[in-house]
Amino acid sequence: MARKDALENRARIIEVARREVAASGPTELKLNAVAKEAGVGQGTLYRHFPTREALLVEVYRQEVDELVELAPRLLETHEPLEALSRWFDRVVEYARVKRGVLAALEASVWRDLTNHSLGPIGDTITLLLDAGRAAGQVRDDADASDVIVLIAYLSRLSDDEWERRAYGPMRIVVDGLRRG
Repeated sequence: MARKDALENRARIIEVARREVAASGPTELKLNAVAKEAGVGQGTLYRHFPTREALLVEVYRQEVDELVELAPRLLETHEPLEALSRWFDRVVEYARVKRGVLAALEASVWRDLTNHSLGPIGDTITLLLDAGRAAGQVRDDADASDVIVLIAYLSRLSDDEWERRAYGPMRIVVDGLRRG
């Protein structure tokens, strides 16, 4: 039972930290507030995440994993181009967290995180593009590397530009991927 409790505590800590990073940014993340809101003591938090950076890394990794897992589920319930469009909506949320987390971490750590995300996210984009091509909806010359370059702008948006410029350009990307 102790192992199950530890896993549940860890999951709650990560979820609280994700909400805080999305709402206020990583620079505002206070570990004692995360522990309190997650319903755990500071010792429990520090056993799972000995540093603020370790917690931010895990928040980021979970964002990548969820983004990758979403694509096949969307393809089960939507036409490929609609699945891609909905996945891009989630990419916008992911990019906000990524932008904040990467800004808060040292260069050596963010390089490791980027390596963790580019492969799986590239594979996920390929899955969505291949499904779109098979359905005759996505142009043949589109590839994951090009799409990654196009969506990378999200991590550069400032907070005051976010609402105005995050989702609209993603729609342009989808339109550009559409088969003529």
